[in-house]
Amino acid sequence: MSRYWFIRCRWPVAIVATVFVVAIVAGCLWTLWLPHWRPSLQPSRGERYGIDVSAYQGNIDWNTVATDDITFAYIKATEGGDFTDRKFDKNWRGAGTSGIDRGAYHYLTLCTDGIIQARHFLSVAPPDANALAPVLDLEDLMGRCNPEASEVVKQVDRFIAEVERHSPQPMVLYIGSDFQAKFGLPRGLRRDLWQRSLVRRPSTDDWVIWQFHYRARVNGIRGDVDLDVMRSG
Repeated sequence: MSRYWFIRCRWPVAIVATVFVVAIVAGCLWTLWLPHWRPSLQPSRGERYGIDVSAYQGNIDWNTVATDDITFAYIKATEGGDFTDRKFDKNWRGAGTSGIDRGAYHYLTLCTDGIIQARHFLSVAPPDANALAPVLDLEDLMGRCNPEASEVVKQVDRFIAEVERHSPQPMVLYIGSDFQAKFGLPRGLRRDLWQRSLVRRPSTDDWVIWQFHYRARVNGIRGDVDLDVMRSG
């Protein structure tokens, strides 16, 4: 009887050991493989790799970044009506001198008029015919302000109209899934989209930029960075 009891007790131990081994293997995949993974590009669509960065990435060696098959970069310029990313000027110059195509983005907040935010963005990242299309980042759900959906749509419209009044290119919209669900955007906003779909390609084909990673490793950057695909065809 004691022998059968011993056999029965071995099964839970084996299960726990298996789970432990699987967890270790998964952890190794995450730390060693996934940060360096990139999806295959579709040359027929003019696809290429790029990054989006802010002061969070610290000091970036842009010449080294350019050697890692990174050909474009979106750089955070502003947020709200008065915040300027402290690394914007340095990143803008660095990307330019390294030969990387560059564009600026603004993080919209819900507490400040859209025109005020647009003018702040334009003062920091003036229109540049040689730059990538400006991007409006719509994610803020911090709860500091809770406007009606109609008011949010109105302020987004005001921001876009003011920027495009000066910009040689129409804006691109990055819309967080929670933001989209709450406010119904991009309702009526016929603009190119930047979609976030980690690892897997987006289920729809209405994007010009696809963020597929948020903890990627790129030569020349210490720590994590967002990795993207842009296409031109």
